[in-house]
Order: sequence, then structure tokens, then C-alpha cells
Amino acid sequence: MAKLTNKTVLISGASSGIGEACAQAFAGAGANLILCARNTAKLEQLAAALTAQYGVAVLPLYLDVRDKAAVTRLVDELTGKWRQIDILINNAGLALGLEKLQEGNPDEWDVMLDTNVKGLLYLTRAIVPLMLEQALNGHVINIGSTAGIHAYPGGAVYCATKAAVKFLSDGLRMDVVDQPIRVTNIQPGMVETHFSVTRFRGSQEQADNVYAGIQPLVAADIADIVLYAASAPPHVQICEVTVTPVHQATGGIVYKKS
Repeated sequence: MAKLTNKTVLISGASSGIGEACAQAFAGAGANLILCARNTAKLEQLAAALTAQYGVAVLPLYLDVRDKAAVTRLVDELTGKWRQIDILINNAGLALGLEKLQEGNPDEWDVMLDTNVKGLLYLTRAIVPLMLEQALNGHVINIGSTAGIHAYPGGAVYCATKAAVKFLSDGLRMDVVDQPIRVTNIQPGMVETHFSVTRFRGSQEQADNVYAGIQPLVAADIADIVLYAASAPPHVQICEVTVTPVHQATGGIVYKKS
């Protein structure tokens, strides 16, 4: 198992799904964690469990990444060792609805854009300067999607947000090319988490239909890849990883057993 003892990792959207799985994986590797999400009750339970199991320090903090002032305030108020953030995992994100673009809800578009794109920007803008200031071998890991490579019907806005994640990752990598900071974009395909329940506004039945007939990835699969990228030697930069279930070729080409 990779060892990241004395490293500090900040994870957004850490209360469930891929974020929670990353918290488990990095705690197991000995890293200290700043866990951010809106569900503080879940964060506190997770923090207590990880500290008890692995003996790492965990700081659970309420954060809505859409709130630029709140992101700035959270980072500004970090003190001591918690300001030495070695790894930022921009995981917070969601999809809402599967309607055609011309039938979509602009309010839901705002939520996706504000969370998936602007929230990632706010955290990156706040934390990368800390890494530079402290001359850390920093690492920004963004959780993108195969949706950012291939669009699919009903997903235009969500796909656009994940395409933005890809190009923001590429652009940041260029902007810090003269610094000891790595930038990785992880692009999962079908991962069975609460993602589809959120997309279908709470409908478990519709969410289950998405994964019927196929063995999807699980959150721990993605966390393993994130940990692998973070654990590579400092001179090794894993720029991009695309990962899907065996029977998924692209976002819209999937073989399902009947």
C-alpha cells in the first residue's frame, strides 16, 4: 500500500461516493485529511471513523463549493499544519436531469455549472497559491468524466461541465509547468454511487435502471486510481486517466445483458 504519511489532503464532496472512498483510501495510506461537504453530520461520522481506524488527523468542514466567499474564508481560516495542503482533490460535482437541452431547467444548469466548474475553480485558485508559497510538491487531482470526452443525449450541460474540467486541468498543468505541482484529471465512466439518484431527483428506480445489466465501477475503484496517481514518484505526472467498466466503450456505447 502507498504511504503518504505527513501529507495533507483536501477533498471536496467528501461525505459520499467517490469523495468518501478517497477519504478512506488516503487515510489508509496515512494521510491527514481536510474533508469538505455540505452534509456535516456525515462528515463528522466519517472523520471519527477514519481517526479511530487509521490514527490520522481529520478536519471535517462545512463547505458549499458554489459559494466563492465561503471557499476563500475556509482556506484563509486554516491554521498551522492544516495550511500545508499537499493534495487537492476536486471531487464535488453532480448531474441534474436528463432532458433535451431545449427542454432543460436553467436553474439546474446553474447548479451544475456553479458546482462542477466554478467550485473547482474557486478551490484551485485558493489552494494552489498556498502550495507555491510553501514550496510544496503539490498535486491537484480533478474528478472529471467520460462525459467530458463524448457527449450523450440529454446530457449536454453536464457533459459541457466535465469538458471544462478536462481543459481546466490541461490549462493549469501548463500554467504550473515551471513549478513542482502536478495536475491529474481522472475521467470515470459508469460508477454506481448516489450520482444517478441525484440526477433523477431522488428516484432510486430510475437510478437502478442505469446500471441494470452491467457491472459498473464502484467508488473504491476510482479512489484506488486517485491514490495511485498521488503516490507516483514526484517526478512522475499522471496527466489523465480514463476508466470505464469492461462493457462500456464511451459514455453512450454500453453493452447490457438482458
